[in-house]
Amino acid sequence: MDQLLLDSTVTRGAIVESHHRVHAAVVDASGRLIASARDASLTTHWRSCAKPFQVMPLLSSGGFDRIGWGDDQLALACASHGGEPEHVAIAESMLETIGMEQGDLACGAHEPLAQRGQKVLRESGERPTRLHNNCSGKHAAMLAHAHSSGWPAFGYERQDHPVQRDCLMEVAKWTGMPPSEIVQAVDGCGCVEFAVPLQSMARAYARLADAARRSASTPSRIIHAMQTRAPLGTPAFMPPEQARGGLEQLDGVVHPASIPSSVLAMRFALTAFWPGDLRTVEGSPPSRCSTGVVVRLSEPTLLTPAT
Repeated sequence: MDQLLLDSTVTRGAIVESHHRVHAAVVDASGRLIASARDASLTTHWRSCAKPFQVMPLLSSGGFDRIGWGDDQLALACASHGGEPEHVAIAESMLETIGMEQGDLACGAHEPLAQRGQKVLRESGERPTRLHNNCSGKHAAMLAHAHSSGWPAFGYERQDHPVQRDCLMEVAKWTGMPPSEIVQAVDGCGCVEFAVPLQSMARAYARLADAARRSASTPSRIIHAMQTRAPLGTPAFMPPEQARGGLEQLDGVVHPASIPSSVLAMRFALTAFWPGDLRTVEGSPPSRCSTGVVVRLSEPTLLTPAT
């Protein structure tokens, strides 16, 4: 197994501003840890990067298709969106199709994450709503799962609700962990989130990508939606070439800000590859997609994309 050194040092001028210890796990589709940095078994919070697995019960139950949703809705359910007009409109339409409205969302209102979303809202003179919450797509999908299954919508975000029990079982399946060993907590959006070892996260991503490559129905639909609907909004967390899938080869340098959240970043994280394995054709899925890469900064800091 390869041992990696991914620690980083941030300088401002000639002075070191901060040091950051980086833990990472690289796992293949068989579940084998093929490379790591520091502690690959470190248990940490998965938070929004588990969204593709949290939407799976709605898909596999047939509820998604009975409602009549498509790739836009699926992409938003997997995203931590920027609160731009396109995102808000899709989230609102998701609720309308199941006879609900934003007041049914358990997530609170906050300012849009995207600068464009903030500008549009500011110029309209309106206040942020729950639809602007970056997790409104996930919450709408969870309400849809409750609706299509005939369960009460009230409390859908709580650990003891059938929706969350289904999410837990899906996370257990893809990480290969017993449900009893998965730590559950409350995310910033008020919903259940999971804490698992980095190696287990990477295993889930590798299995998801491998299943999609083999054309398994639910994984294929999720990956397809995230890849084809990536341009919904502004590419805030990665270079435009990366968002479009136009990079012919990754050089192994992954900007930490590109790993969690947003349709674009999730699309990248879930088609994560060992350096040198990725060859893409514009608009086409990667030719190899069976390695999961998860990186965590021990001391997270606000990093801005390079210009």
